[in-house]
This record gives sequence, structure tokens and C-alpha cells, in this order.
Amino acid sequence: MSASARAPRILVVRLGSMGDIIHTLPAVTTLRACLPDAAIGWAVEQRWTSLLSTDAAIDAPRSPAKPLVDLVHIVDTLAWRSSLLSDETWREIRGSLAELRSLSYDFAIDFQGAWKSAIVALLSRAPQRIGFLQPREKPATLFYTHPVAATGVHIVERNASLVESLCGTGLLPVKSAVNFPLPVDPAAEGAVDNQLRELGIHTFALINPGAGWGAKCWPAERYAEVARALAVHGLRALVNFGPGEEQLAHEVENLANVGGNLIATALSPSLVDLIALSRRARLCIGGDTGPVHLAAALGVPVVALYGPTDPARTGPVGSPAIVLRSPASRTTWSHDREPDAGLLEITSAEVISAARHLLAQTAEALR
Repeated sequence: MSASARAPRILVVRLGSMGDIIHTLPAVTTLRACLPDAAIGWAVEQRWTSLLSTDAAIDAPRSPAKPLVDLVHIVDTLAWRSSLLSDETWREIRGSLAELRSLSYDFAIDFQGAWKSAIVALLSRAPQRIGFLQPREKPATLFYTHPVAATGVHIVERNASLVESLCGTGLLPVKSAVNFPLPVDPAAEGAVDNQLRELGIHTFALINPGAGWGAKCWPAERYAEVARALAVHGLRALVNFGPGEEQLAHEVENLANVGGNLIATALSPSLVDLIALSRRARLCIGGDTGPVHLAAALGVPVVALYGPTDPARTGPVGSPAIVLRSPASRTTWSHDREPDAGLLEITSAEVISAARHLLAQTAEALR
């Protein structure tokens, strides 16, 4: 495949979600390395733009605040679907499409493999559209000019297959040596430092009990046991929660703080603040969910608890990690509300042991 004599213009399509965008970053980093003069844009949902750029830098050239792509295109399908009959919605849709088309992209690479992402690639009018031969949603292949048979097991490796179709073979990133260029927002970095000082926190572990759907959620009382064990090592537990997870996070907090000891604090930072907060964590513990993948991408040691999803495909990448999964767990994407039976076989003692191992390993590395 080839574009014109000028530097190619490449549109990346990965609309969401947090973990999936993070697992796409290494492939786009490889793309940037093999085509350094290319103009690279990324179509993404509004809520995830902070993974690509700070608000202040979104229209500026690449910098630490926008380290990877030249352009960020907001394609807010989540908001549009909630008010599809609104005139304002259709104005936004027309504006987004006009912006995409004005760049005259030569290639569109759909890393998402859904019908909506494939349609975004098509509507960009990029003449060459690359996607998976076996995407998540089979109709997506109807919109590709170049379906690619993915290689590898982990999604990081499979994403690299799409880049290889442009850049040639031999560029598949090794999972232990991939790069995750995430924006640095000086304002958020300062705000998080101030918040930690106000809370009297010097060292802490991030705990993320929410995990998208019930089958991936380990019990709150066990997270509380882990938090109490971490306190012995001088670590406060910061219990992160997103929309719809407040009750679960406060349950962990209340159970951990029984007896009047301040061991756990629940908080719900913005995404840009979560990036800054994660950079400062000694450890992160949680399930197969975006904040855990974010911590791993930032090099934070991770204890990951897996149930119905397969860590061989979506396990944490980028940091020292211990993944716990019972042989009783079976891979499924059925989004069951009740906790996976295999996940419940993981004991608090196992998680505490894994956490202590990683803390000791980190302390040894710092000597």
C-alpha cells in the first residue's frame, strides 16, 4: 500500500474505552517510529481525549502534553446516540465529518473492529481502510479495503499487525518493552500533589474495585482486608471509582476503616487527575479494567485479578505485574452481573502475598 509522494496522512480509529485505547498506544507508537513524517490523527470519544492530549494542547503541535498524535478528532458517538433527534447533535456530526474529510487522510486504521468505528473510517473518505480480518463485529469488514489477519494473542500484539500492513514486518512490539506515551498535564500534576499533601499521604496504593460489569468484580470486603494489610507497610489505600461505582468504593473504604483507623480513602478523580495520581502510586490492585491498565502503562506494579476475561489477551502490559486467575474461570464476554465463581476462589491472602512480593521487588530495585 502506498500514498502520494507527500508524507502520508493516517487516521487512527479507536473510539474507546480506556483500557482499549491504552492497548492501542504501542501500535501507534510503532507507526510513528516507522513513519516519522506522517500526519497522524486519532478519532476518539470525548471522555477519553485526556489519554491523548491535555485540553490546553489539543489544538497545538506535539509536545509532552500531546506526545503521540498530531490531531485529535472528537467523534462523540456516545453523546450523539443519546439525543439523535436533536438538531444540535446533527450539527456536531456534520462538523466532525467535515473536519475528518478536510484532512484528506490517505489511510484509516480501525483498531476497534466495531461497525461504528468502521463506519467512521469509511466516512473519513480515506481511500485505504485497514482493519481486522476477524473483527469484534463481523459487519465491520464490509467497510475495509484491506482486512488484515491478526497475529499474536495479546491485543497489543494483534494491534501491531495492522501497523505491519503499512510499515512491513519485524516491528511487532515485545510486550515487556512497549511504550505508552501518555500526556503530562502540569496543572493536574500540581493539583494532585496538593491533594495528597492535604490528605497527609506520602505513599499509597491504588485500589480499583469496579471493573465494568459484576462478573469481573472481586468482593469489597476482600479489598478492605488487602487495604488493612497494606497499612502495615505504611501504604494508604486510595480507592478509585468511576461513574456507577461510588457505592462499591465507599463499601471498601468503610470496611477498611472499621475501628477508627484511617486506612482507605475513596476518591473519584477526573481522567487527567487519575493519570497524575497513578504516576505517584507504589502499587495498583484491581480487575481487568481501564485504571489498572493505565497504572501498568505508567510502570506502576500491578496485582490484577481476572475472572471471565483472559489475561493472555487483555492482561496488564508495561510494568511488573502478578495476574491471579483461578483455573475455574472460563473466558466469556456475557457481562453477567454476579461475580465469576472462579474470581471468588482468589483469596485475600493470595492478593496480599502478591502485593508484598511486588513491594519487596520494587524496594530492591530502588536500592
